[in-house]
Amino acid sequence: MSFTRRRFAGLTASAALFALTASMSAHASDLTINIGYQPIVEPSRVPQADGTYEKATGAKINWQKFDGGADVIAAIASGSLDIGYVGSSPLAAAASRELPIETIALVGLISEAEALAVRGVTKPEELVGKKIATPFVSTAHYSLLTALKHWNIDPKTVNILNLRPPEIAAAWQRGDIDGAYVWDPVLASIKKSGTVLATSADVAKWGGPTFDAWIVSKKFADAHPDAVATFVKVTGNATAAYRANPAAWDAKSPEAEKIARLTGAKQDEVPELLKGYIFPTLEEQAGADLLGGGTVKAVAETSAFLKEQGKLPSTLADYGPYVSPRWVEKATKLSF
Repeated sequence: MSFTRRRFAGLTASAALFALTASMSAHASDLTINIGYQPIVEPSRVPQADGTYEKATGAKINWQKFDGGADVIAAIASGSLDIGYVGSSPLAAAASRELPIETIALVGLISEAEALAVRGVTKPEELVGKKIATPFVSTAHYSLLTALKHWNIDPKTVNILNLRPPEIAAAWQRGDIDGAYVWDPVLASIKKSGTVLATSADVAKWGGPTFDAWIVSKKFADAHPDAVATFVKVTGNATAAYRANPAAWDAKSPEAEKIARLTGAKQDEVPELLKGYIFPTLEEQAGADLLGGGTVKAVAETSAFLKEQGKLPSTLADYGPYVSPRWVEKATKLSF
């Protein structure tokens, strides 16, 4: 079963979504999709809160919250998740181990949304001997290692601790750590009493770009391609809505309230936190700079760096099977 613009031509967006849902319901009413998300401030939290994914796919969705990409990857590997939200570093690690997954959409290119926040440290060389926390095998971990390399600091001279974001918040509050490379909303909290030494926008300029993405198990994708494409379309619609009028997603907006509710971020901080990412549209994602080529190169380079740092035993000659524009291309042909 496929859905095209021709099939729903002439319908309003809401009518098209209703028609799509009705058409799919007979086929998907018995389908349950297990989705692992992370409490990250980004546009697709809105359709998640609204139940739009369920309406569009006609499926029951079991949403599961995770605090890091490594845990999402483990859940997909175990078969308990069908679709998951991960950063580029866990994605690279999973692909390098030839886990049967595929990137279906990019969420955002990480800019100010991840950073190294510290206290009692005023310059990079003072990190030596300090306790710096980050979730291992995350984009933040990769960015921390890239920053240390840029500063010519041996990671072995820094006491790098493996903590998840909630644990980082607690450890920072207790004064157990000197700093952390982490993402919002925990980053926004610790920045209030800390100093930012580097952001992921800085690290990107130093040769270590990072991004967040949705991935799918290939088994599920092969069995339910229409559900996957519809999921990508709903996600892309949320990005497009934000991109069209970011000012409308202000602190008092319904969008900010829904994002805050699902992420734990403070509602009045949501508009500023959204600025920490660059959110590409589905059309932009399909281009040569992203899923059409650039993302494969970024995953390959991330994998090579992780191997160099002893975090991966080996890398692949080709990461193309794990990153493809086909899902965003399929999604752009859907009209709702």
